[in-house]
Amino acid sequence: MPYSDSDDQAGSLVSAAGTPTAPAAVKILIAGGFGVGKTTMVGSVSEVPPLHTEEQLTVAGLGVDDLAGVEQKTTTTVALDFGRITVSSQLVLYLFGTPGQERFWFMWNDLVNGALGAVVLADTRRLESSFASIDFFESRGVPFVVGVNCFDGIQDRTVPEVRDALDLDPNVPIVMGDMRSRQASRDVLVALVNHLMADDRAPVPTGG
Repeated sequence: MPYSDSDDQAGSLVSAAGTPTAPAAVKILIAGGFGVGKTTMVGSVSEVPPLHTEEQLTVAGLGVDDLAGVEQKTTTTVALDFGRITVSSQLVLYLFGTPGQERFWFMWNDLVNGALGAVVLADTRRLESSFASIDFFESRGVPFVVGVNCFDGIQDRTVPEVRDALDLDPNVPIVMGDMRSRQASRDVLVALVNHLMADDRAPVPTGG
């Protein structure tokens, strides 16, 4: 499925009656475990200044927040991240990054309302941190793709290895990339749009 570059602003569509029409807007969730790169991905790909709700980790979280594998992190998302990317003149994605800490998971039930699909980010050093997000979307029938965040550009697992480790269905796309890169983050989103277009459960609006 061809897409114009999001930097190419093709302008509004024109209806059969000759009046301008707005591109279709699709809500997408960016999910995954704590410290997996959700805030980074939203920030790298958004064409508008992203909204972040990061706060400093404090002693109040000791014994509550799981920092295993991400001991160097000093902040955490306490509500959501928000960004936007124009995929084509017909389609705009609104990105909502979910909080990763377990004590904020109750917010996922609100954030998922109206979402057409999701990206589950994974860290190959802590793949188990992705299980909760995968279970959440599978249980609600929300189509998703898995984006493997290759920290520092290091790809230490193959796609089949990740699929086996996460026990994913064969039809769930997996995309590797360093989510600090706008191109890598955009590739994950394009894979999700293609996945949605191929999924009869979640037809993507085509504008108008």
